[in-house]
Amino acid sequence: MTKLKYRFQHDVLFKMLFVKYQDLLKMLVAVLLRIPLESIEEFIVRNPEIPPENLEDKFCRLDINMTVNGQQIDLEVQVDDEGDFPERSLYYWAREYSSALKKGMPYSQLPKTIVIGIVDFKMFDCEEFHSQIGALEVNRHTLFSDKFGMHFFELPKIPKKVSKDDKLHLWLSLFNARTEEELKQIEELEVPEMEQAIQAYKHITVTPEFMEAERLYQKARQNEASALYNAVRKEKKETARNLLADGDSVERVMKITGLNREEVEKIQHELKTKGA
Repeated sequence: MTKLKYRFQHDVLFKMLFVKYQDLLKMLVAVLLRIPLESIEEFIVRNPEIPPENLEDKFCRLDINMTVNGQQIDLEVQVDDEGDFPERSLYYWAREYSSALKKGMPYSQLPKTIVIGIVDFKMFDCEEFHSQIGALEVNRHTLFSDKFGMHFFELPKIPKKVSKDDKLHLWLSLFNARTEEELKQIEELEVPEMEQAIQAYKHITVTPEFMEAERLYQKARQNEASALYNAVRKEKKETARNLLADGDSVERVMKITGLNREEVEKIQHELKTKGA
């Protein structure tokens, strides 16, 4: 098995590929929302740019905001379960919904806003890989508002065997593919949109534009990881300093903080020197 260097769910690749090939994006959205492709008369990507300075920001988001037949759609992929994805999704929805309100515009004219998440982890305790969230009354399950919608697609739950007749499964299998062999298996089904998507993937991943964007993005992620590591180390050393000042032994401080003996003894020495 040959591991893919970049998977379809890779943040930078996802954004660049589907912004550059918007016909593929339209097909994907139609399948995810289960609407006929021909029913999409209005399709606008509202955030096509990826400014280089944004890629160097640790808060950089590489989702795709669209207007589809008057509805606001936010599509993103999420690889890691950071424990706050439901709350994050609510925040994204609220931001998209509220940003559509213009001066003097009545609330009743706010557009339906939908967040779509393709996630590489399990969100819900169920077998179904697709979960649709709406605003319903708790006891009667009646619709409160049709302006709120979320769709989550959990990649670990999709069936391994791919059928050429199931377009949703095919698209999700692209995002779930980890090896060259899995990608080839999908390509050999000779489904036109899958062939187009894979060819687009092969083209994008060798362009200088993608390589530079990927370099900047990884640099930001490394800087973020380094800053987090240093912050944790600083917190551990401060904890060790407080424990030693209270008279705890070196061994106990090592056990609590995870610092090694040399580090703890150095802090102990600094305290004694300071107090001398």
